[in-house]
Amino acid sequence: MSSRRTPLAVLMAYGMPGLPAAALGVPLYIFLPTFYTAGLGLPLAAVGTALLVARLWDVVTDPLVGALSDRTHSRFGRRRPWLIASLPLLMVSVWMLFRPIEGAGVGYLTLWSLALYLGWTMLSLPHGAWGAELSDNYHERSRITAAREIAVVMGTLVAAGLPAALQIDGDSRPGAVLAVLAPMLVVGLPVAVLIAITVVPDRPVLRVQPVPWRRAGALLAANRPFRRLIVAYLVNGTANGLPATLFLMFVAHVLAEPEMQGPLLFAYFFCGIVGVPGWLALARRIGKHRTWCFAMAVNCAVFVWAPLLGAGDVWPFLVICVLSGLCLGADLVLPSAIQADVIDVDTAAGGGRRTGVYFAFWGMATKLALALAVGVAFPLLELAGFTADGLNEPSALLTLALLYSAVPVVFKVFAIALMWRFPLDEAAQSDLKRRIQRIEGETVTES
Repeated sequence: MSSRRTPLAVLMAYGMPGLPAAALGVPLYIFLPTFYTAGLGLPLAAVGTALLVARLWDVVTDPLVGALSDRTHSRFGRRRPWLIASLPLLMVSVWMLFRPIEGAGVGYLTLWSLALYLGWTMLSLPHGAWGAELSDNYHERSRITAAREIAVVMGTLVAAGLPAALQIDGDSRPGAVLAVLAPMLVVGLPVAVLIAITVVPDRPVLRVQPVPWRRAGALLAANRPFRRLIVAYLVNGTANGLPATLFLMFVAHVLAEPEMQGPLLFAYFFCGIVGVPGWLALARRIGKHRTWCFAMAVNCAVFVWAPLLGAGDVWPFLVICVLSGLCLGADLVLPSAIQADVIDVDTAAGGGRRTGVYFAFWGMATKLALALAVGVAFPLLELAGFTADGLNEPSALLTLALLYSAVPVVFKVFAIALMWRFPLDEAAQSDLKRRIQRIEGETVTES
């Protein structure tokens, strides 16, 4: 690991796989549920359950991939082989899921979602761990994470901007967006991975005797900063997952402006990129966890007004999208940078470089949060009498609005309370770094 400033070319190449991965994420969380319900006519609760099952599959695959990638030692590196291996599974499952065969039902959706999530884990989990291993510097880790997340937001912009672009032929429905995204992803994924594995170093780490499973579990359980961070991230991820899942429905039914879905999504994610430099600068002054808390608080102050909107309130909602989008930059960059610091606690305690295992739990929390968003929101909407393809009573629209905005605010307030007094700042991480260097120096001397 290096404390030196990472060259810009390496940062850009490292972030590159995040672009098609994000262009994959947007349809999975936003377009796919709407397409399989309103487009293919599957029941809301059935689609929500199918996607919940597929995302809970990560409870098995994430720890397995994380542990195996940590134990992968080849002249090609620890993380790069996994990115390459993910490509065939991703390319086939994307095509089958985004361009479903005639008569595709809940079983078809579940099967190909399981395959897609496995491939996505094989790509995204080692990719995240790879970035955490590129530097051991407190602030440089924010910069590396920012490179990945900016690429993620750029990929999101591509996917979010497609509905507006498809207005050219008069068809901007979710099914049309997925049909266009499928070939783009099948080509873009291998190109992005090739650039990353060619340019970015997969830094060798000291090979140590694997920690026995029982001791490894005890070390992880004893890592208090990790426990605190993972709960806060899960809570905040659920808060972000609800509006992501319900965005199209909110714009189409509460605002009654379905043609504005693409432009509003584009504005939100574009502001996410714009906000990143400011959050990085603030993090250098007050620390990463306090900056993240401040961003979540601003997001709450903005988002709390959304339930008051109604049909035609596009401009007030655009203001909400812009301001909450600026806060998105902090949500994307800072928690992952803090995660790299939390891993140092485990390494200093004798756990070895288990970056993949820790990012496995990170991935599980990410996907579980989104699974909870779909698995809870869709059944509640159906219980309230909401229908995705028809007229709705005011009570059903109010339920949609509250799930979209008010409930996430409550979750974010809880996440702020968890993170405000987080114990790992720059000074604490520097001390951990010195302890790790001393431990690994002694290991090299003994060997």
